Amino acid sequence: MTDIQSALDRTKGNVSAAAKLLGIPRTTLRCKIGMNEPEKLPARHLVIPDTQVKAGVPLEHLTWAGKYAAEKQPPVIVFLGDHADMPSLSTYDKGKKSFEGRRYKSDIAAANKGMDLFMAEVRKDPTYTPRIVLLLGNHENRINRAVECQPELEGLLSTDDLNYADHGIEIIPFLDVIKIDGIAYSHYFYNPNSGKPFGGTCHVKLKNVGMSFIMGHQQGLDMAMRELPDGSIQMGMVAGSFYQHQEDYKGPQGNGHWQGIVMLNEVRNGRYDPMPLSMDYLRRRYATTD
Repeated sequence: MTDIQSALDRTKGNVSAAAKLLGIPRTTLRCKIGMNEPEKLPARHLVIPDTQVKAGVPLEHLTWAGKYAAEKQPPVIVFLGDHADMPSLSTYDKGKKSFEGRRYKSDIAAANKGMDLFMAEVRKDPTYTPRIVLLLGNHENRINRAVECQPELEGLLSTDDLNYADHGIEIIPFLDVIKIDGIAYSHYFYNPNSGKPFGGTCHVKLKNVGMSFIMGHQQGLDMAMRELPDGSIQMGMVAGSFYQHQEDYKGPQGNGHWQGIVMLNEVRNGRYDPMPLSMDYLRRRYATTD
């Protein structure tokens, strides 16, 4: 401690200068003299649920979301997956009348245009450089499945055709899990024994996942919270729809789900204050400025 005290005396108590004089990190010196580092400020995440972009559907909402991001400037933006709908590679309705006219190039062009609209707003302020993460969803994974089933398509079809990387977006492979500020993000979570997605409400999923999580994949908005005996809190969220069109496969009674984006405030160690922003709010707030 004699050397430390001498360094502090010589620098009139300036910890950074004393650490430099001693040739040790400032954090090490603070620990040695019993000073704690200031607590890290909570983060903010902007969550963009499944956008399912395809040819012929409205895309203005991606401009609205980009304007919101540019205005609030959250340091982290997470797309939950299925930005590209890829209907030309769907096996669900292949062979049906509704499948006629679908083309891979049109799917790619539509998805890229949608991302361009969002990013054009975010990049207007060159000083705003958020970390942008995109989780590949099962719809984007249709590209990989098509190549797997027809190897002759390798080199002709690829997720690289999507312009995510061109925008500097961090791409997370389908079903990989990435943790940011204690929140586990994935397009969806599944039973490791069966490979099938966890079912039930968000409360059930939270119990099965066993940690704070956010996923897309399932339309609507569902949230859960549980307190643990050690005083910690785990939170879960399912948010799977940010698009204006209706999905024919859901029928006349299945398209009334919530649509929008979610701002997470006070993000720290898996906890956050969720602030849902509906499609109607974004339309009223930003459509008139387009």
